Amino acid sequence: MSTLSPDKRRKMESALSQLKKHTVVVADTGDFNAIEEYKPQDATTNPSLILAAAIKYGVAKGGTEEEQVANAMDKLFVSFGLEILKKVPGRVSTEVDARLSFDKAAMVAKALKLIGLYEEAGISKERVLIKLSSTWEGIQAGRELEKDHGVHCNMTLLFSFAQAVACAEAKVTLISPFVGRILDWHKENSGRASYEPHEDPGVLSVTKIYNYYKKFGYGTVVMGASFRNTGQVKALAGCDLLTISPGLLAELSQDHSAVTPALRVDKAKACDLEKIHLGEQDYRWQHNEDRMAVEKLSDGIRKFAADAIKLETMIKGKMLSVKNGE
Repeated sequence: MSTLSPDKRRKMESALSQLKKHTVVVADTGDFNAIEEYKPQDATTNPSLILAAAIKYGVAKGGTEEEQVANAMDKLFVSFGLEILKKVPGRVSTEVDARLSFDKAAMVAKALKLIGLYEEAGISKERVLIKLSSTWEGIQAGRELEKDHGVHCNMTLLFSFAQAVACAEAKVTLISPFVGRILDWHKENSGRASYEPHEDPGVLSVTKIYNYYKKFGYGTVVMGASFRNTGQVKALAGCDLLTISPGLLAELSQDHSAVTPALRVDKAKACDLEKIHLGEQDYRWQHNEDRMAVEKLSDGIRKFAADAIKLETMIKGKMLSVKNGE
């Protein structure tokens, strides 16, 4: 039987170990070594992190160059996801091309294609989260995928309360509000160089969303994302999930300060938020009223699209080399 006091035992534990008692930690990385080192429950990827190759698959599928590139990219994303699933016991998120963010039908079709590739590789759709932009069209694609196809969705590029409410009403599996990008915008637009964790706009946004979901019993879970410092992470201890970069995971593993749950269901139940319903017009208006959210959503879609275009260009070059026998 241990003779250590609770306080001494806590001081021996890292902040990361303490955090894992209150929150599911998700690795925001494509670095397989980092995934193994920090042993997260889940992992998530985006186009910037994908390094594997699926050129031969695209060529073998035939069709136009555009079709071959699209098939190669789909295979690339899924192949990378398959590697991550060898390292984590939970789910991997695989992203639908951000250029489809305003086309509900195209997002649904692409999601089902990705799920089909996972299933061909022997992976159940239960282990996959399809990542969609939190536009109105993306949220409705998520609604259809969840309800009609049993496909679990991770709604990304989420910055406004309106987006969060619409996602909850669509009954998607998970949302990923972007803490750090919200902070970035406020630092750029407020003239302030820094914010303490308790007043951090990104932390406050996720806290409000968490409280709203828990107060009104929504099944959608909240995964805070895009952190800039460990203060933000610790200020959201207790959130359903937090996706954290390897650099911050390393800092947390060396940090022995106390971590207590800042977000709790009992506190959420007691908050004074009122339930609202958002149809399309109300959603678009309320989201539009949040300048930060409008700008960051548009910026995020453009950046994700640019990453996809870079990847396409690389694939086209490699395809040409394959076809030329190089």
